[in-house]
Amino acid sequence: MHDIDHGSEAWIKARCGLLTASEMKLIITPDTLKAASNDKERSHFYELLAQRITGEVEPSYVSDDMLRGQEDEFEALSLYAKHHAPTEHVGFITNDKWDFTLGYSPDALVGSDGLVECKSRRQKYQVETFLVHVAEGTIPKEYAIQIQTGLLVSERNWCDLVSYSGGLPLAVMRVAADPQVQDKILAAASSFEARIREAMDRYHAVVASAGAIPTKRIPREIMA
Repeated sequence: MHDIDHGSEAWIKARCGLLTASEMKLIITPDTLKAASNDKERSHFYELLAQRITGEVEPSYVSDDMLRGQEDEFEALSLYAKHHAPTEHVGFITNDKWDFTLGYSPDALVGSDGLVECKSRRQKYQVETFLVHVAEGTIPKEYAIQIQTGLLVSERNWCDLVSYSGGLPLAVMRVAADPQVQDKILAAASSFEARIREAMDRYHAVVASAGAIPTKRIPREIMA
């Protein structure tokens, strides 16, 4: 576990080149649980490959929604800790028990076997969350892969998905670890990692044979 702040320079550096829970949905299709083969998967493949080659993470755009989400997360965690259970902060968790490393940035830990994952939602989605997911005991499928990967990496048993939209009630949905889904995640991640390692070897061989001229990196600021 790494006690670092989300979004900090140390946090960005710790995640460099790693396949993480928040990005796992790019390499496995949530509906079928099969390895993805599309433009988003290929883009993420080359993004992580480039990070491993350079050891650098390129600046990315920070949208208004992302900034709002950071503020909402603090409020959501405060309400959760007050009304549900005390929480513990941890910035980043890694697990390399599979001959490759997976990463996860939980919003909080709960006790010895729980996690909290917070989502800032627009009001229309928060209303839908209560009517569809809270009422039926399910969660929005777009978060399922991230949560199961987080449980896998952290080796914890459950995660409380906290859905927040200011002015509407807080929604808390508990998700148990699902070994069958996690096996599918591991299969996709293992294949992805094998392809990255093979591509890394090919890249260095091609660069060497081409006699390519090295260049110097120019630092650039994160765009906001």
